[in-house]
Amino acid sequence: ELSQGSAAAPSAEEGGEEGEEEEEGEKEKGKEKEKEREKLPPIPSASTAAAGGLEEGAKNQFSTFSNFITTINQKKEGIGNRNSPTQLVIPNIKNGRDLPPLCLDVRQKQRMSIDASPHDLKAPLPPEPSLPIRTKTVKDFQDDMEKSKASGDWKAVHNFYSTTFDSFLEINAAFKKDTNSPFNTIEDSGIDAKFVNVVYDALLNTPQDVQKSVLKGIINGLLQEWTGPRTKDDLRAYCILLQNPQFSNTSTYVIYAHLLRQIAALTEADHHFLVHWSKKISQKRFKQVVDRLLQFISLRLFPAKPEEFPPMVKCTWWIPSATKVLALFNAANSLISPPIISYTDFYNSTLDHIDLMEEYHNWQCYGNSHRFSFCQYPFIISIAAKKVIIQRDSEQQMISIARQSLVDKVSRRQKPDMNMLFLNVKVRRTHLVSDSLDELARKKADLKKKLKVTFVGEAGLDMGGLTKEWFLLLIRQIFHPDYGMFTYHKDSHCHWFSSFKCDNYSEFRLVGALMGLAVYNSITLDIRFPPCCYKKLLSPPIVPCDHNTLVGICGVTLDDLFQIMPELAHGLSELLSYEGNVEEDFYSTFQVFQEEFGVIKSYNLKPNGDKIPVTNRNRKEYVQLYVDFLLNKSIYKQFAAFYYGFHSVCASYALLLLRPEEVEILVCGSPELDMSALQRSTQYEGYQKTDLTIRYFWDVVLGFSLDLQKKLLHFATGSDRVPVGGMADLNFKISKSETSTNWLPVAHTCFNQLCLPPYKNKKELKQKLIIGISNAEGFGLE
Repeated sequence: ELSQGSAAAPSAEEGGEEGEEEEEGEKEKGKEKEKEREKLPPIPSASTAAAGGLEEGAKNQFSTFSNFITTINQKKEGIGNRNSPTQLVIPNIKNGRDLPPLCLDVRQKQRMSIDASPHDLKAPLPPEPSLPIRTKTVKDFQDDMEKSKASGDWKAVHNFYSTTFDSFLEINAAFKKDTNSPFNTIEDSGIDAKFVNVVYDALLNTPQDVQKSVLKGIINGLLQEWTGPRTKDDLRAYCILLQNPQFSNTSTYVIYAHLLRQIAALTEADHHFLVHWSKKISQKRFKQVVDRLLQFISLRLFPAKPEEFPPMVKCTWWIPSATKVLALFNAANSLISPPIISYTDFYNSTLDHIDLMEEYHNWQCYGNSHRFSFCQYPFIISIAAKKVIIQRDSEQQMISIARQSLVDKVSRRQKPDMNMLFLNVKVRRTHLVSDSLDELARKKADLKKKLKVTFVGEAGLDMGGLTKEWFLLLIRQIFHPDYGMFTYHKDSHCHWFSSFKCDNYSEFRLVGALMGLAVYNSITLDIRFPPCCYKKLLSPPIVPCDHNTLVGICGVTLDDLFQIMPELAHGLSELLSYEGNVEEDFYSTFQVFQEEFGVIKSYNLKPNGDKIPVTNRNRKEYVQLYVDFLLNKSIYKQFAAFYYGFHSVCASYALLLLRPEEVEILVCGSPELDMSALQRSTQYEGYQKTDLTIRYFWDVVLGFSLDLQKKLLHFATGSDRVPVGGMADLNFKISKSETSTNWLPVAHTCFNQLCLPPYKNKKELKQKLIIGISNAEGFGLE
């Protein structure tokens, strides 16, 4: 009945007349319940709500209620103003042309400006209707609750809830800090947050009829005939209603969906206010709203009881509306440093189970058109899902490039060679960097093919293990301090680009290409770049067509410098907070000095900077220019070469989906080793997990120092980093080696496989294992 739209639902006129008669009856006879309330869905207890359960009777009642909304809406569509800024039901999401672009097309990498007020905010605001006078305080409400619990008479509480939520004006009258003040700025929403929290915390502990009255009131507000722009009181009501804990229950989802749709359809100027007001919500409440929205999307995609909801074809707007509202909270979260909640709290792991490539291709084909795709809102897609998209996109590119090479060869009537399907890199260990540089420079056209590495003079066949070792050795050599390309900062334990000028930056391009090849071939690297590096790597995420466009330049702050050079950043921070006379006490100018090959060189931070003193008034500008010089301008050529090297391999629209932190995880994996998790996911061949040798093995490994655990991981898998999906993604296997126990353990890094002889005791196993993992490098076969 819910999905079909039962003909038994009352018409708009019948519903209205019935409501009026009941109100009159209530006034005359003092009835506590209205007939209309009996049609509302029952609100299960907290435990039932969490389980999302519904009784059959509840479904039937809610069906009538849902149809009641739909019928009234259809009536309004027939007689109302079709150009009204918000209607309760838009027939189809494709026709929602008035919906604002909450998340602009990430292809163009535009961003909604939250801090700059839209021009239309300066237009005269419509006169706001006078609010009813309500004087109940938090203490009054709490006293009423205590009395009701003690006596069992909930009349006072019932009256408060039914009155407060009956309309948007009543919501403001109850929860606005001062009814005489307009609160028309983004700085203060005017909402008494403490009162809102107390009222909502008590709501789920009230009787069913009280909870039903709240839902009925919300519907009255949502069905209001809107004329003209929304007032700030309307926006306050939306902000308050979003925090209603009743919307965690699936039986309220029809109402919740209409609330979300109205908020999603607001103007950009109204969204601007909601974003800034939302960032003032407490962390606990903010997280609850976000979790509620994510749950709504998940249960609409994969309903536990499909009969609870209308068919997907009849409510295609549910998920887009919820995602757009979630985008507002994501925007609010990004405005604060540190953010209210982690960016990972916006991930919806349910999306890992949908057809991600279809979403990706829809987004590629239709961009920011009215065809919805989750890729328009990448903050909701988990890093694991993004990795899948990138891997499959890479595989498709590899296949396409290999196929084209094959076609070209056949068209020239030449005999095909299987090696032409791979990027074959042949290097000598003694000339690792120069050989790698030459190979990648000669084979630029093959960079998007599957990588295969051969070490000259060694018989190892690359099934993945040689590739891992090539990356490891190359990175270790390039980042060595003696090489001079990167400077290691002991305080921050990270590398940064050397600012020394040189004639050829091709080696920086090689490092960028290495990082790109690692992502492209799903290899994790032990590179310690600061987060700022990955922010620069995505500036812009797609290589510009105009080669004169600057790349790798991004907005940097003192916080970015703290992550690289904490001591210098601390000094600049002290300068900003210094209470004395900066000009007289520091005697500095807009000029910086750097040592290059034993020679001190000076650079002006702005024209004639050496003649401009740093004062109390201009010190903020000085610090910002200094940070920009260190992290952008002084290393521009080095980083630009690095940027082009990375994008020569990884150029893909999939990069538009990534945050800088996510690029770092894809490149480096996670440094956090959880050997217990590895133990739980390990597979065995020839052994059982209860065998004595296996029990000895894990007793020894779990007791290893972190350094030895990393050596073991590197010995068995070719890398000491944990991939995006965690230890389970390693597919680690321990096989029984039918050799003498005098032999050391053997590893097949291509398959993440450890071959372990059946050692007789724990001491012997520990000794042999430590010798094996501490002396493992090279693939020489004897």
